[in-house]
Amino acid sequence: MKKSAIIGLITIAISIGILFSLNANTDTYSNFKEATSSQKEEHVMGYWEKSKGMYYDAAKDANHFAFHMKDEKGEIREVVYNGTKPQDFEKSEKLVLIGKMDGEKFYASKILMKCPSKYNDNLVEVNQNGKVDTVGKYGEKI
Repeated sequence: MKKSAIIGLITIAISIGILFSLNANTDTYSNFKEATSSQKEEHVMGYWEKSKGMYYDAAKDANHFAFHMKDEKGEIREVVYNGTKPQDFEKSEKLVLIGKMDGEKFYASKILMKCPSKYNDNLVEVNQNGKVDTVGKYGEKI
């Protein structure tokens, strides 16, 4: 075989390997049960359980926000977010939490909120430093 053919085959094999590794890192939404058995950060989609209220006392600790969320399977868990309470949290239709389960609580590192709008399908991402970003339907920055 010629050297150019061997180099071409190696290049194609490396390209296929890179594509498989990129595809393996794509995140899908999970639920609290799946997040309990996982050791990595998960994206859990659900709804704020309004009947259980929320806890946020800016005077006592401005970086502690807790509430209960019902996931897509109907399981309700307490969520703890070490950041400020997102603005318009009460108005959000749907939540996507990024974080890990620890015992019976879900510790969120990010909260994505789907705010009601008849014109767009965007989410609002609240980072732990309080910065608010608009993201697309799948979490991509806009």
